[in-house]
Amino acid sequence: MPVTRYESRRQAGEVLARRLLPYRSDATLVLAVPRGGIPVAEPIVEALKCEFDLVMGRKIGAPGQPEFAIGAVAEGQELLVNWEWVRRFRLTEAELERRAQEARAEIKRRLAAYRGDRSPAQVEGKLVIVVDDGVATGLTITAVLRSLKRRKPQKLILAVPVAPPDTVENLLKEADEVVCPLQPEFFSAVGQFYADFSQLTDREVQGQLSRLWQK
Repeated sequence: MPVTRYESRRQAGEVLARRLLPYRSDATLVLAVPRGGIPVAEPIVEALKCEFDLVMGRKIGAPGQPEFAIGAVAEGQELLVNWEWVRRFRLTEAELERRAQEARAEIKRRLAAYRGDRSPAQVEGKLVIVVDDGVATGLTITAVLRSLKRRKPQKLILAVPVAPPDTVENLLKEADEVVCPLQPEFFSAVGQFYADFSQLTDREVQGQLSRLWQK
């Protein structure tokens, strides 16, 4: 039966895990995008019995509309900008850089809070699966994928429960493969395709990470 909605991020991850079973190997590395990608990644890591780590990206929000991405940053100082929207919002380069620095600071904070003293996983030569709870425009995840490509994975796969078909098509230019079971034509937000899309706290994320890093 085709997927039309998910009960939770965990259930979405179980759906993805079944599709990703052919990638179970000693060279597989699952990278979750916090916060929402972590509970999606948990059943995937359980099924593939593979290495796990985090990968960070952060949108640069528009003035007065923080959820509307006019750019994105990722680990490794990757910066992606939608210049058309920058011009529409009449942002100066100085203001854009200030917002980018704020996003980088939040990435640094989250890495310290979530990964702590753990060393980042080795990406070079690995079969890397990037997991998030869904994608809308794809700007942030594109920045993440480009930052990872610089680290020379053997193969780069994006696995997300839901995304619009045009976004999936664009992301196929950034990843070797995109696994996305639900690609609705009518898409307004990722959360509309979940019964439970509650926001996660840092403490909840830390608890999930503790379980994942013990597997």
